[in-house]
Amino acid sequence: MARCIFHIDLDAFFVSVEQALDPKLKGKPVIVGGDPERRGVVASASYEARPFGIHAGMPLSKARRLCPQAIFIQANFHRYRDASAKFMTILADFSPYIEPLGLDEAYLDVAGYEEAYGASRQLALAIKERIYKELRLTASVGIATCKVVAKVASALCKPNGLLEITPGKEQAFLSPLPVGKLPGVGKKTEQALKGMNITTIGELASVPLEVVKGNFGALGLVIHRHANGIDDRKVEAPGEPKSISQQITFSQDTLDLHFLKANLRKLCEEVSMELRCQDKQTRCVTLKLRYADFKTISRQVTLKEASNANQVIFTTALQLLNKTLTQRAKPARLIGVKVSNLVGKERQLHMFDSEIEKMERLNRAMDQIRRKYGPTAIKTSKI
Repeated sequence: MARCIFHIDLDAFFVSVEQALDPKLKGKPVIVGGDPERRGVVASASYEARPFGIHAGMPLSKARRLCPQAIFIQANFHRYRDASAKFMTILADFSPYIEPLGLDEAYLDVAGYEEAYGASRQLALAIKERIYKELRLTASVGIATCKVVAKVASALCKPNGLLEITPGKEQAFLSPLPVGKLPGVGKKTEQALKGMNITTIGELASVPLEVVKGNFGALGLVIHRHANGIDDRKVEAPGEPKSISQQITFSQDTLDLHFLKANLRKLCEEVSMELRCQDKQTRCVTLKLRYADFKTISRQVTLKEASNANQVIFTTALQLLNKTLTQRAKPARLIGVKVSNLVGKERQLHMFDSEIEKMERLNRAMDQIRRKYGPTAIKTSKI
């Protein structure tokens, strides 16, 4: 039996969640990311805002210049996680074989399950209808015999589309598309391929494998197979997360230590809260810093005792930041923090553990407030 794989992608997810909660926002240029008067980047833009050239990752200040009439909204990740959980629950009712990709998209292997609906297209329509009925969100669905083709198909039929690639037509479907549409081909790889006079997926597919592999190594083997519509990866549930990370790119390069510390504290609080949500603690904290010249460095330290406390993770990351800037004090364009070597929340209690217990109670209280009123409802002022 031929495989039947769906790639289901919610359209303009963050914005759509906000529009579902406030219907007055529908049909208007809406940007999720925060206050355009402050530093920050676009997290999501409505389809009404995109014709102005606005896209995710763009500085909010630039987005405002391009579309001054846009409505700017502070991101609320608790709200988006809740919508994502409901989305995944809906998918699970149609097939047990789910592979989530972030909050707003997933692969679904429906081979054999589509028979109850007559055909795969009818099953996809039923999923789309259920998502809209329960969440007031639209989804785009790509249908194919393999993951890579399904993903390309869903991207091409956005928003609120449905595109099915019948078995045996995978290569013909991919062939005329720009090579940058192929998953795994980033901007650098796309430029390198153009330097080889390869501009379409079909041209990549026709190049001898040895040539592509010689230029791109293991990546070359993967993208060459995918360009030919060959992808035997299974739809698999994700394993236990090995790390949690957050990062932010600044609209302007900066060496303002106060500003860097403030953003680092925010990132540390976000990863710490996610650790507590997963009932995990970390043994390793990593700082990531990208300079104006795009040189990227990372520094890490192993904690003496596993923790998920905001204060512990921030203090550790701040020490790494201070040490890094002492060694190379140049303007930065990105800062990030990652926690890894995750373990359970159990820990050995000590005789004088009152301060740790106070921190844990404080963190839990802050988590509850942010879940109820949003991520900016309570802030720490001490830096």
